Amino acid sequence: MLRLVLFLAVAASASAQVPSPAEFLGYELGDRFTRHHQMVDYVLEVGEQSPHVEVEQYGVTPEGRPLLYAVIARDQDVEAVRQSTLEAAAGRGTPEQPVVWLSYNVHGNEAVSTEAALETLYRLSQPEFDAVLEDVIVILDPCLNPDGRDRYVTGYQQRRGRTPNADPDAREHDEPWPGGRFNHYLFDLNRDWAWGTQPETRARIPLYNRWLPAVHVDFHEQGVDSPYYFAPAAEPFHPRITPYQRELQTAIGRANAQVFDRNGWLYFTREVFDLFYPAYGDTWPTFNGATGMTYEQGGSGRAGLAIENAEGDTLRLANRIEHHVASGLETIRTTARNADRVASEFATYFQTRPEGARAYVAQGDPGRLRALADLLDFQGVAYGWARGGSASGVRYGGGLGDEETGRLEVEPGALVVSTDQPKGQLAAVLFEPEPALVDSVTYDATAWALPYVYGLEGLASDLEVVTGGPAPAEATVPSGRPYAYVADWSSPADAQLLAALLRHGVGVRVMPEPFESGGRQFGRGALVVTRTGNAGVDGFDAVVLEAAQTSGRSMYPLASGFADAGVDVGSNQVGFVREPRIAVLADSPSSPTALGEIWHYFDAVVDYPATFLTSEDFSASDLDEMDVLVMPDGRWRGWLTDSRAETIRDWVRNGGRLVALEDAVTALGRKDGFDLEVADDADADTSADARLRRYGDRTRESVTDDVPGAVYRVALDDSHPLAYGYDGSMYVLKRQAEGVQFLEDGWNVGVVRSGAPTAGFAGVEAQAKLEDSLVFGVEEIGRGSVVYLVDSPLFRGFWVDGRLLFANAVFTMGAF
Repeated sequence: MLRLVLFLAVAASASAQVPSPAEFLGYELGDRFTRHHQMVDYVLEVGEQSPHVEVEQYGVTPEGRPLLYAVIARDQDVEAVRQSTLEAAAGRGTPEQPVVWLSYNVHGNEAVSTEAALETLYRLSQPEFDAVLEDVIVILDPCLNPDGRDRYVTGYQQRRGRTPNADPDAREHDEPWPGGRFNHYLFDLNRDWAWGTQPETRARIPLYNRWLPAVHVDFHEQGVDSPYYFAPAAEPFHPRITPYQRELQTAIGRANAQVFDRNGWLYFTREVFDLFYPAYGDTWPTFNGATGMTYEQGGSGRAGLAIENAEGDTLRLANRIEHHVASGLETIRTTARNADRVASEFATYFQTRPEGARAYVAQGDPGRLRALADLLDFQGVAYGWARGGSASGVRYGGGLGDEETGRLEVEPGALVVSTDQPKGQLAAVLFEPEPALVDSVTYDATAWALPYVYGLEGLASDLEVVTGGPAPAEATVPSGRPYAYVADWSSPADAQLLAALLRHGVGVRVMPEPFESGGRQFGRGALVVTRTGNAGVDGFDAVVLEAAQTSGRSMYPLASGFADAGVDVGSNQVGFVREPRIAVLADSPSSPTALGEIWHYFDAVVDYPATFLTSEDFSASDLDEMDVLVMPDGRWRGWLTDSRAETIRDWVRNGGRLVALEDAVTALGRKDGFDLEVADDADADTSADARLRRYGDRTRESVTDDVPGAVYRVALDDSHPLAYGYDGSMYVLKRQAEGVQFLEDGWNVGVVRSGAPTAGFAGVEAQAKLEDSLVFGVEEIGRGSVVYLVDSPLFRGFWVDGRLLFANAVFTMGAF
């Protein structure tokens, strides 16, 4: 008895040393927003003062802010629990205890999350949770998006007065462009879990895979007039979500409901937030063995410290904190009450082989295969290289033909992913040609198979495929001083090579036709670097070889300019490109995420300088020194006045190249002087029967004209420079149903002939609009050209196959 009393006294003393957020920060949570550096200081202080909390830094953001996580336990051997979890994920045994992971503030302007994380961390360090934390370990990531959060908090503090104004029309409730939702590169980090394009994600996923929690909660905010959402989720559920994952999220939801009912708080479940697209903070953990859930508090970037909602109530930051803290703590309690079952079902998840295909095969360009292998390495998915032979199953391929059932001649060195592995479920989700969609009213993209993403031929095989074959050959560079260097133009990494050469002032020849030299064949678009034309480049050979080594691409020596077949290197047909000066229209009215795709491409993918122009201050003089102008997706119709349209046309006539994407294309189509016509709704059914619509069906009827994100096969004219590097077709992820008609006087380089998608959902009316529509086109105006990209080839930064086409648009088209 004396020993117990002494233990409790020591525990109470340790807990008493942990300051509350208010004691440490000097204000009550909810009175103001906490800056990121203050949050870091407090989390580190808790880790220093509490024997139950360990804090580590796991990464850093693009703007230099630290990424932290805390491990909260009691007297468990934390490392033993972690190791037992990894053993269970390998199909051996059961975790000693389940791990619960709480993720906060992935969207920077949903700023209540980090405030709630601080209170949750403090509460978990106190004796009230001693019993609960004997049965579960908690990992808490207080802020997944520090750059976006500080952008929001700083902006809000600058716009508010001494006293918060709850009037929803007040300036403090109006976020300026681009808002705080996105990270430094303006990416939505809650769409990046499966792809890892952003530094924050690339730091987090390896950490997550070291722990593999059994329960994961992603804390968010929604509109001011919505109350609170927690699981169970809405349909559609991805078919690979297990019955127990559904059962546990329902049990946790019912427990949360009891807490909210006791307090008289409003909430809803089973609406809006589905579990289908695999790159969210609820679905991606689910496909890695957890029961993944999203919790959404009403508020978001508009709410500030206080705002009046549509019902006349004042929603305060303190209220929002209280709700998130309550749901997070009850989730931990519920998991602890069911700890044995949660751990057992976690083990069962990894012991059960996925239904369907037993292996997935991808083959094609070695550079694309290496890029796919990099993603699999990042995600912890095992793979091998095929010996060759043939396999049967469902065939699908990036640019090589529509999905069909049959056999595939498997090339030696093809990439093979077996589903008989710990990450088998995740692999199946990312590779399956088309997941079953039980409800077309969905939140996001409905298709994403990796062979489409990487532009590879593929097969979902119903049998194992023998591995042990050769991996793609490593890049090679020649020695000596050859007549010229040549590189293939077939992989997105080739764009990195070209950008590096151009950045160092090297002029590059672009071959307009396939040719053969030295016993090796090169495709259309191959890059040739000759000494002639580059006499002014100091250390020419060293510069060229360094560019090849940095990009990981092979360069081959040419002993002569005389081609064994095809045009000679010195032919007048061969194009020549030097470093283009590229400008990008930025800020409002561009879409933040669309601008982010382009910014990230230039800054982080190809490492090539681009000048970002403030759209509001745009003038003709901005283009005086520019060769290329990129116009991202955005709300350009009001911005693109007749005067601005004429300015851009004049610049194009004088040799400029305009690259317009998505809604920038349709904005141009509404201006004179551009050979572009957007299909209208003139053929829509306007009969009396069609007008007699049922109000309760309005949401479901709207999807008939919707493409939330479906894969389409694009037929390419690969003789045009815009399509160099492709073999007659490619795939895009189409997200809008606005059909653009074929150009009359331009080049219809990429077109959709069938309105039906290759994979994913498109409504019947959307399909009718998209039949025989333009995807990629080029119009020549004077000495310049306009490149129309109706669908973004850079979708969310992960659609790797499109990167080469975008490189053609901004780089190689300048050679002709």
